[in-house]
Amino acid sequence: MIVLQPLTPDPRAILARAHPVPKIAAALVLMLALFLTVDVVTSAVVLGGLLAAIPLTGLPRRPLVRRIAPLAAAAVGIALFNTVLAPAPAGETLLVVGPVRVTDQSLLGGIAAALRLVAIALSGVLVVATIDPTDLADALVEHLHAPPRFVLGALAAWRLAPIFGQQWWVLGLARRARGLETERDPLGRLRGFAGRTFGLLVGAIRRGTELALAMDARGFGRRPCRTLARPRPIRAGDWAVLAAALALAVAATMMSLALGAWRPLLGR
Repeated sequence: MIVLQPLTPDPRAILARAHPVPKIAAALVLMLALFLTVDVVTSAVVLGGLLAAIPLTGLPRRPLVRRIAPLAAAAVGIALFNTVLAPAPAGETLLVVGPVRVTDQSLLGGIAAALRLVAIALSGVLVVATIDPTDLADALVEHLHAPPRFVLGALAAWRLAPIFGQQWWVLGLARRARGLETERDPLGRLRGFAGRTFGLLVGAIRRGTELALAMDARGFGRRPCRTLARPRPIRAGDWAVLAAALALAVAATMMSLALGAWRPLLGR
């Protein structure tokens, strides 16, 4: 399962070295700017800035492309859906097929929806993929004062995600060895999806129970306060990431307003 395989960035990259808290705040700023409007200019400018920032993340290109390929396919589908099924489309007619009428405004709206989706998702992918789960857990406890018991449990669950991906693959091999699935039969693999999912769920419950017992035996979450093994202050370079995201969001919004393309999500 590709979704469960983590992307490993180059630790020397600028965004990979940045503190998790400003990076999360930067992603939220960009998402907020995209949530407030549905125009094509804001989405295009923010998406362009995110694409320009990919070399700064240190993420390998091929795994990143494989990870976002389903997102690109979903964006194309959303663009077509919004273009074809736009209610009472205004503007110049570009194409008429039966009851479907495509205008320049409906086409622009479909493109804007697709770019908006890709930009929102890509901002989240770049931030999550460049944050080490342990660093994130330490930052949540140190700077945001999150409950250590909850944070440590979430960290342990996140660490198990790649194991579940490998276990899914092993279950598939075992089922094919028993003749329950065949690699060349897509319908057979689809029918065996429920059985493989049930096996993965049983294994997850067993592994989670054993992990919970082991963590309780080691005193995780028992004491009201815990010391941090890796305290990490937020430096000026970390805040620069948040400032760059804020500047990108403001520049995209101002450009959209200057061109008269800004369309608020509410009240349109």
